[in-house]
Parts: sequence; structure tokens; C-alpha cells
Amino acid sequence: MSRLVHLSDLHFGRARPELLAPLAEAVTAVSPDLVVVSGDLTQRARNREFAAARQFLDGLGARWLAVPGNHDVPLYQPWDRFLKPFRKYRENIALDLEPCHEGADYLVAGLNTVDRFAHQRGVARAGAIRRICGLFDDGGAERFNILLAHHPFEQDAMSHKAPMRRAKPMLERLKGCHTHLVLTGHLHMWHTGPFLTQPGHSGPIRVHAGTSLSNRLRGEVNDFAVLDIEGDLLTVTRMAVEAERVDFTERDVARFRREGVGLVALDGSEIDRDAGEL
Repeated sequence: MSRLVHLSDLHFGRARPELLAPLAEAVTAVSPDLVVVSGDLTQRARNREFAAARQFLDGLGARWLAVPGNHDVPLYQPWDRFLKPFRKYRENIALDLEPCHEGADYLVAGLNTVDRFAHQRGVARAGAIRRICGLFDDGGAERFNILLAHHPFEQDAMSHKAPMRRAKPMLERLKGCHTHLVLTGHLHMWHTGPFLTQPGHSGPIRVHAGTSLSNRLRGEVNDFAVLDIEGDLLTVTRMAVEAERVDFTERDVARFRREGVGLVALDGSEIDRDAGEL
């Protein structure tokens, strides 16, 4: 069994200070094998914000990896943005913008979707997708292949943000190379389930984590995801802060079974039956 924690949109510089300790305690309490962060570690890509993010992540006591988000490149320094957009990220967080990590029964592959020429909108690059598909195809369907990116490949109609460029054809490629799970952020909205183009069918599922620390809630709550892998089963647990509180507690649980090149959602009766067989 493996356990991952998915954080997103920490936005140091706009983080809620009262949540720093509760979030660290909640992550530590579930003892993850790996913590993954789907971008926007900072609000304005300032050195002090990156330093605070790095200190927080190192203090979790678990292995972690991250990909950058659109807020992690300078906005008001055009020279740096266009010529050295990831300089501060690399100096403070990690040299590798698309890190990978292989566990006993999973592989996480990072994808950098930041477009330095766009303020907010992301881009899915064909070369990076080919690299990730090569990694996923090598392991086939015998493990959980997990893609980590900042920008989502699909957005619900309620989202006001511009959709990622080249997302649709790149998502089709991912579906064909044993991608089981796509972890993203950016929207500050929680969603777990199939992609809109494949309801009711086996395929990769998406997990949009909301913002784990930011005060930019957009009508949602602060949250993060706990991903439990056991055999062919995946359990996604949403840990969230309820109104007027500062502690993270279990709010929603979704379960999926790996079938071939994708995942299918389990209903209540299947969950009960499977629980008795484990």
C-alpha cells in the first residue's frame, strides 16, 4: 500500500498563517510516502515567498516534489519573466521543473504547464507529453501512473479561467499511454472524478485540489487530498477546513478500481464488497 498527499496553490504571500500549523499537522498525521504539490507555491514569485514555501515543505518530514504554477514566475518583472522565468523557483525549490518519483506501486511524473507569455493560461507541450507517455508505457498498467501538473486539462463550465492551450489533443495522448490519474490545481476548486469527455467509461480520472493555504477561496474551502493505493484500488479522501474552523478534517471520500488502461468509480455496494475482500 502507498499513500500520497496532494497539496496545491499554497500561495505563500497570501497564505492564511493560522492554517500553517494545522496543515503541517494534518499531513504529518497521515504519514504519506510522498507529498506532491501542483504549483502556485507563491503569490508573486518573490524570494521570501519561495523561502517560506521551502521551509514549510521541508518541515513536513516527508519526501516531496513539486511543479511550478503560473504564480511562480515573475509578473511585474518582464525581463525576468521572459528570459529567466524559473530562476527563483530553481534557486529556492528545485532545479527540475518536471520531476519524477517511482514508488512501489506508482510513478509520479511532473509536467510544467506554465506559459511565460500568458499571465494565467497554461500550455501542454507535445514534447513533454511524449516524454511522460514513454515513462508510463514502460511500466504499462501494472502500477498507478500519475501525472502532476498545475493547469487542468479540462474545466467545468463554472470556471472563469481560460482553458489550457493544446489540452484536448494532449489529453487524448495521455489516455492512450496508461495514464491513470491526473493531479492538478489552479482553479481553487475541488473536483474528483472522470474527465467530462468520458463519463461512465474506464479512463484516467482527475483530481483538482483546491487551495491548501491561500485566502483566495472563491467560495470554496481550504483543502488537500490523500491518495491511498492498495492493489487495484485507489481511495481519494478530501481533507478540508470547515467554516469558522482551522483544522483539516475528512470531508469526502471517493473510490476507484483500476481496469486496464483506466479507472472506474465504485458505488457503495462495490466498496462494501471490496472492503471485505482486502
